Formats: sequence, C-alpha cells, structure tokens
Amino acid sequence: MSLAYEIGLVAGVDEVGRGPLVGNVVTAAVILNINNPVEGLKDSKKCTEKQLYALNEDIQAKALCFAFGQATPAEIDELNILHATMLAMTRAVNGLSITPEHVLVDGNRVPRQLGVPATPCIKGDGTYACIAAASILAKVARDAQMVDLDRRHPEYGFARHKGYPTLEHRQALIDHGVLIEHRKSFGPVQRCL
Repeated sequence: MSLAYEIGLVAGVDEVGRGPLVGNVVTAAVILNINNPVEGLKDSKKCTEKQLYALNEDIQAKALCFAFGQATPAEIDELNILHATMLAMTRAVNGLSITPEHVLVDGNRVPRQLGVPATPCIKGDGTYACIAAASILAKVARDAQMVDLDRRHPEYGFARHKGYPTLEHRQALIDHGVLIEHRKSFGPVQRCL
C-alpha cells in the first residue's frame, strides 16, 4: 500500500550516506504529483534492489520535480557530518525547479537556510510519500556512486558494503590505505593515516 500524499507543493527531503567512511553524503528533494501517484512508495530501507530501481524510475517520471544535493568528503571533514548533511539538503531544495510551500525533512532537524517553512519528521520516510520518494532517489544515486568507486578501486569492495565501516572495509583501509574519497575526520580512517 502506498503512503498518503501531502496536499499542495510539499517537498520531501532525505539523505543517504551519513554513516559511511567514504564518498559524498547525498540528499534528494521531491515534490510529488498528487494527480499522478507513484504506486508502492515506502522507506528505501524496506525495498529490494529491484523495487528500488523500479520506484526510482517511476518517481523521476511522475514527480512534479526533484533535485539532488551533495556534500563532498572534504566538506564533511571541514563542517562535520551533520552540518554537511544540512548543506546537502539545502542544495537539494534550492535545486528544485518549483519552490515548495513547505518542506518535510526526515529526521529531527531541518536546515536553517532553506528559506521556506520546514518540519522535521522522525521516521518520515515511513510516514510521508514525498520523504519516501526522496529516500529512494538519494539511495539509488549514492549506491551508483559507490559502484563507480568500486570499478576504480575494486580492492575495497565498495559495491558490496557501500562505504559503511564493515570489517571488510576497515581491513581494506589497513591493507590498501586511505583514498582521496575517504572521510579523514572519521575514526577508522583517521587511524589509518
């Protein structure tokens, strides 16, 4: 069953990639079209890989608009992961081709610089269709970045663990060293510098 749609120009915002040791934190902002709903929307963490890709295509085809925002490992190291995530969310909202009337942000905080009213929504990706859609777009986009990084550095296993601090990833850091794409302010990476 699909999640309920919000009335009006409401943008959902979510992030993927706060916990990994490598790569960008990726955010998406989505304004869904109530007259052209996406069937089967749910939290990206509850989707199979096949569902993720099908929903990603459907969202991009049917949404009124969507945009991505990112913060790089250098920005994460300079600002910290929370502030870098807020920056990436602001970039996503600012990238929308339609200015939303309101923004629903997954989590317990909202970026200060949005310029439009916003509400934090704990577990919003399981409650609001627009946030679920954002979570799916952001996950597919970040996973694609990890697959690309895996092609360039297959010895780290990024396609499997998506940059999270798994035993495999931590061992690869010890064996092969720190890449420019690693977040140098994160403990397991710091210890290998």
